[in-house]
Amino acid sequence: MALTDIQARSALPREKQYRLADSAGMYLEIRPNGGRYWRLKYRFAGREKTLTLGPYPAISLKDARLRRDEARTKLSKGIDPSAEKQATKRTLRLNAENSFEAVAREWWASFSDTLSVSHAQRNLRRLEVHVFPYVGGHPIRSLEAPAVLDVLRKIQAKGSLETARRVRVLIGQVMRYAISTGRASRDIAADLRDALPAPKERHYAAPTDPQEVGALLRACDGYTGTPTVTAALRLAPLLFQRPGELRQSEWTEFDLDGAMWTIPAQRMKRRLAGKEHGSDHLVPLSRQAVDILREMHRLTGRWRFVFPSQRGKERPMSDMALSAAFKRMGIDARTALPHGWRATARTLAVEVLGVPTEVVEMQLSHTVRDSLGTAYNRTTWLDARRDLMQRWADYLDRLKLNTEVKQPRAATA
Repeated sequence: MALTDIQARSALPREKQYRLADSAGMYLEIRPNGGRYWRLKYRFAGREKTLTLGPYPAISLKDARLRRDEARTKLSKGIDPSAEKQATKRTLRLNAENSFEAVAREWWASFSDTLSVSHAQRNLRRLEVHVFPYVGGHPIRSLEAPAVLDVLRKIQAKGSLETARRVRVLIGQVMRYAISTGRASRDIAADLRDALPAPKERHYAAPTDPQEVGALLRACDGYTGTPTVTAALRLAPLLFQRPGELRQSEWTEFDLDGAMWTIPAQRMKRRLAGKEHGSDHLVPLSRQAVDILREMHRLTGRWRFVFPSQRGKERPMSDMALSAAFKRMGIDARTALPHGWRATARTLAVEVLGVPTEVVEMQLSHTVRDSLGTAYNRTTWLDARRDLMQRWADYLDRLKLNTEVKQPRAATA
């Protein structure tokens, strides 16, 4: 007789596993631990086999019979339902292992150690936010360009065209890795090279008119915030360095008697190889810079950082501190940014002071090569760079006093 739902519900575990028969080879298997499973016994190619139809009560008696009937229909067509089930599982497993997300994470794990930690984490975050939710589960071999374009257009619709461009590059790197490991046949991201409009080139706002620079310097000198932010505002124009390099500076990096700041290679904006094996960056200090630093040493010299955070002396000043100071002074981001001092120095030092471009570029920590393509070492033109930094500081003093009127050549051409 066929099994009833009441019998299935009331079946209790025993010391040994047992079965309750239903019909057409189906039965309910009750295990000593309380687990209950629907199974189907059948013969295929002369061999007795068993197919699991699902657990009870998650799979009801009615649903188990439907699954049994489907399996018997396949048997009548010469299909082994157990073999088909295993094949389906293998396909799902392979699809999961070869999904875009799985391959992308494998690629990231293989190559992330060639980048700085922050760069590698930024790449992974872009994939996790912008790509995986939409095509992460798709088998990478069958992923097509229109699906990826849809992902990129979602980013573009948010006004993040540059992010969309960078995500396309990341997808291309993942696809080429998949090709090299035999899991894809072509880079579909290459098909989308011209699918998005080119982002407008963005430059940090930086004044190059001497009178505007003088006004900005006077505003920085007159700032009445905390001593650390005030000193950083006064020091930043004198050094040619990025705000992050300045705010994270440590007293052990400075030789005030020798008027030199040595920034460790690992703190510079470089690729990982440059951070690990590159040279430290030398920043000669003008008399004005040394004076500001000596004032700061009396305040923060007993701590690690030159510009410690207000929230704790064991960490540096916030990366937003200088930008916030600019806002409080009423300086619009389209007019000037703390990072823009580098562009100001690059323009005026060359165009007004007549300093050779190579000297300025080296002081900015840009790669400068000789005629044979060999990068100059860190001590090249050090005397010229010392002269540059002092001339630059003196020039800024004249701009603050509004006694320098010479315009850059580019502005008068």
